[in-house]
Amino acid sequence: MNRTAVVARANTLTLWLALAAGIAILPAQSRPAVVSGPVGPSPYNVIRYWHKPFSDPGFAFGGNSGVFAESPDRILIVQRGETRLPDPLPASYTGFAGSIGINVLSATDRRVMKKNFLYALDANGNVRERWSQWDHLFADANGPGPHRIRISPYDPQHRVWVVDETYCVIYVFSNDGSKLLRTLGEKGVEGADGTHFGKPQDVAFLPDGRILIADGLDNHRVMILDREMKYIGEFGGHGTGPGQFNGVHAIGIGPEGRVFALDRSGGRINVFRTTPDPAKFDFVDAFTGFSLPLDIIVNDDCIWVTDLSPLRFNKLDFKGNHLYTWMVPRELPDGYIEVHTISVDSQGNLYGGDNQYGRTQKFVPKPGADPALLIREPWRAK
Repeated sequence: MNRTAVVARANTLTLWLALAAGIAILPAQSRPAVVSGPVGPSPYNVIRYWHKPFSDPGFAFGGNSGVFAESPDRILIVQRGETRLPDPLPASYTGFAGSIGINVLSATDRRVMKKNFLYALDANGNVRERWSQWDHLFADANGPGPHRIRISPYDPQHRVWVVDETYCVIYVFSNDGSKLLRTLGEKGVEGADGTHFGKPQDVAFLPDGRILIADGLDNHRVMILDREMKYIGEFGGHGTGPGQFNGVHAIGIGPEGRVFALDRSGGRINVFRTTPDPAKFDFVDAFTGFSLPLDIIVNDDCIWVTDLSPLRFNKLDFKGNHLYTWMVPRELPDGYIEVHTISVDSQGNLYGGDNQYGRTQKFVPKPGADPALLIREPWRAK
C-alpha cells in the first residue's frame, strides 16, 4: 500500500468509527499529516484491560493526560478528574468510559473535577497510591485540569512535577507525595512575565540543572529556569516563523544540547540547541508534516513522537528523516482516540495515556521484535 493510500485509509477509518460511536474528534484531525518513510506493524502487544478501575460506583477515569513510569512497578498517572457514568450502566462497559462511547474530553457535562487526579499503578495496573491529600489543588477547575507529570533524571530526590494547564501553575511534590515542596506560578492567574504561565503544558530538565517549561497554549514560549527554579530567559513566540509556536505541547531533551519542542497546532517539531549563554537557545531546524504532535521521547540517536491524524507512533532521526511509523487503531478493545502521553520503564514496557477514551494502556515488546523499532527510556547524560 502506498503512503497516500495509508493516509486516506486511516482517515476514512477514523471518521467512520467516530461517527459510529458518537465520538467528537478534535478539529485538528481535519488536517491530516503527511506519512513518509517506512510504515509497518506495531512491535508491541497490548495487555488488554491492564488499567484496573478503582473509582467509586458510577464513575470512571477522566482523561489520562500524563503518565510517568518511574519503575516497572510504579507508574504515576495524572488525570483530568473523573467521568460520571450513565445509570443504568450499559452491559458493554468494560472499565473505562470510552468502552460505552463516551469521549471524556468533549463530554464536559460528565466531567467531575473533585478527586483522583493523582495516583500510581503497580505492574499489573492496580492502584497502589492515591494522592487524595492533593485533590483540593485541582478540584473545581473550569477546564480540563492537569496536563503532565514528570520526574527529572538528574534529581537525587526524584521530585514529582505536575503541570496544571487550567490553573496555570506547576507543583513540585516529594517523591512519596507527602509534601508539596514548591508552587510555580499563581493559581488561577494567567500571565506572560517570568513568574506566571499561560496554560502551561510540560516541563523538561537539562543535565546542568536548568528547567524548561512549555508555556504553552497561550504564551507560545519555552521558559528557561535555573536550578533554583528562577526565570532567566525564554525563546519561541507566537507565529509560523523559524522557532515560533502555535502552542508548545511537549519538550524532549537530547544529546549535544538538542531540545525538541512540539509545535502542537503548527504541526511540526522545532529543534533548538543550547549555547554558552544559559539564557539563550539557538533555533536549528523544524521537522514538518505532523497534524497535532502530542508527546515525545528522545533516545540516544532518534526521537519518537505520537501524532493525532492519522494516529501513529513515528520514529525520526536527528535530521528529521522519518525512519519508521506504526499506526494506532481506534477499534476497541485495544484502540485509542489520542495517545496524549507516553512513557517507557526500565524493562522496555511502553505506557500510553488516552485523553479521550479515558485510560492508560501498557504495551510489552513482541517476542523477537526488532530492537531498532522499540522505544527506549528517555536519553539522559551519562
